[in-house]
Amino acid sequence: MTNIPSLTALRCFEAVARLGGVTQAARELHVTHSAVSQQIRMLEEAMSVELFAREARNLRLTEAGRLYALEIRSALRDIVNATRVVQARPDDGELLIATLPSFALHWLVPRLHGFRAKHPHYRIRLQTSLELQDLRHGVADVGVRMGQGHWPGLVQKKLFKDELVVVAAPHLCGGRLPRTAKEIVASTLIHGTDAPWSDWCYAANVHEPATIEFSANDSNIILGCVLSGRGIALERRSLVADAIARGELVQLSEVCVPYPYPYWLVWPQRDVLSQQQIHFTEWIEAEAQRYLESVRR
Repeated sequence: MTNIPSLTALRCFEAVARLGGVTQAARELHVTHSAVSQQIRMLEEAMSVELFAREARNLRLTEAGRLYALEIRSALRDIVNATRVVQARPDDGELLIATLPSFALHWLVPRLHGFRAKHPHYRIRLQTSLELQDLRHGVADVGVRMGQGHWPGLVQKKLFKDELVVVAAPHLCGGRLPRTAKEIVASTLIHGTDAPWSDWCYAANVHEPATIEFSANDSNIILGCVLSGRGIALERRSLVADAIARGELVQLSEVCVPYPYPYWLVWPQRDVLSQQQIHFTEWIEAEAQRYLESVRR
């Protein structure tokens, strides 16, 4: 690639264009006023284009400068993002798993000791987010997602389907827990944005409550409220099965409804899988099968 201006000159130009003056740009870049002015002159001379019009002591972007500033700002942002991607890439001894916070906390982490027992040489790093993370550029070895699949650029294997169950803390209402569907909907219900009560009420043949007193978009928040005795929630079985087995939660009704978004194991499309990907894929598929067998008993 030829005729590319220096990065220093481009950073100075973008800062002056964005901040409206050399003094402000020099302050942000921690350099002198004259250093910024020199970089701007060198850039204009190298390009043979006037980027700023000089008016007394002020600089005003020309139309060419305005258009160039927009492009350079975008290009510098791409450089920053590319650098972050490279810095975030796992090394050969690290297994980086991207997933949802709720799945990580309530399903994956309690089982990871089994993976570490089989593969103690890997350092495991979890990268959790409620947002869908773009894995196509290799920022993680593998991911576990919820959804309908069909994510471009990713290999996808379905782990398991989930279902929604009604749960409460055993000490709710002093231990006098509701048992019938009508008693449940008459209680304090906690609403998850991805787990509405309407389908469960239809399956239980009761009217949906007119109001929901509390709602949240994060299952960790919902389960925290339930465990502290603040109300009853309709949650994914995968997130509550262990707590039910430990006696920390109680399933209040046999009525359950399918959750529309299965769990998927995903990873970037490549010709050859890394050892980390092979080992984790084998382990989590076997673990998912053990989980399904345990909840079917």
